[in-house]
Amino acid sequence: MPPTRPRATKTAIPEQLGFAGMPERLFVCTPSKLGAYTDCPRRYRYSYVDRPSPARGAPWAHNSMGASVHTALKNWFGLPVERRVRESLPGLLKATWVREGYRDVEQERIVYRKALDWLDTYIATLDPEEEPLGVERVVAAKTSVLALNGRADRIDERVGPEGSEAVIVDYKTGRSGLSADDARGSQALALYAFAAERVFRRPSRRVELHHLPTGTIAVHEHTEESLARQVRRAEETATDIMAAEKAVAAGESPDDAFPVNPGVLCGWCDFRKVCPAGAEATGKEPWAAVEHLTA
Repeated sequence: MPPTRPRATKTAIPEQLGFAGMPERLFVCTPSKLGAYTDCPRRYRYSYVDRPSPARGAPWAHNSMGASVHTALKNWFGLPVERRVRESLPGLLKATWVREGYRDVEQERIVYRKALDWLDTYIATLDPEEEPLGVERVVAAKTSVLALNGRADRIDERVGPEGSEAVIVDYKTGRSGLSADDARGSQALALYAFAAERVFRRPSRRVELHHLPTGTIAVHEHTEESLARQVRRAEETATDIMAAEKAVAAGESPDDAFPVNPGVLCGWCDFRKVCPAGAEATGKEPWAAVEHLTA
């Protein structure tokens, strides 16, 4: 009789051990993800760390309006050149219109008409035959710390001192006008430029904020040094986030690792009702940021 073969037993898979000197895993992020932590580490935690994520508040009307305008412009550039005319705008905006957050139908109608007027005025400044390098284009780049990606509203091809350049264009629909300081200080625009330069293999230093309600354009010309400073800031933020996540994994209280940053933004926070500090702030109505358009 042949010997009985020993029965196989399940064994635990040994934990893979790291090696000394191995590089840290890159932090995968978007500019908005980094901005969430900068604004308030607690909001970052609610958005990206806690699973399941806490319930958010009601949709915001200004976000609905902004998303509708952005998508209408994207689709305008997607039309054949002969159809990039003002008569196409009502259909484009109506097809993309997001109805959430408004106080009532009358307010929504007024905001829709305002948005259509802004688009009508804005496309009059555009050459329909010019094709951007990208519209709602995702660009990505890596550093020793970051695996960065982001979606730029538009990337134009312009001729600059060094030849063909990639220009970052960001649409804004908020109440306040914008200045060159806003363009200069925008980390998101700088990171888009940093990534676009690598994706398109051409200089990308000029960033523009196009404010549709006023028709103004805020411009900043970055240098290699100023882009590098913004990238370093992003890396420092990412390092802080990874340290906080490691602290929680090691047993530290999430509330201590991701502290709240109370301030004026609390009234606009999606997680105000679940955050002890935010709950003390006076909450804004979902339509508050578009109410001035109906005055």
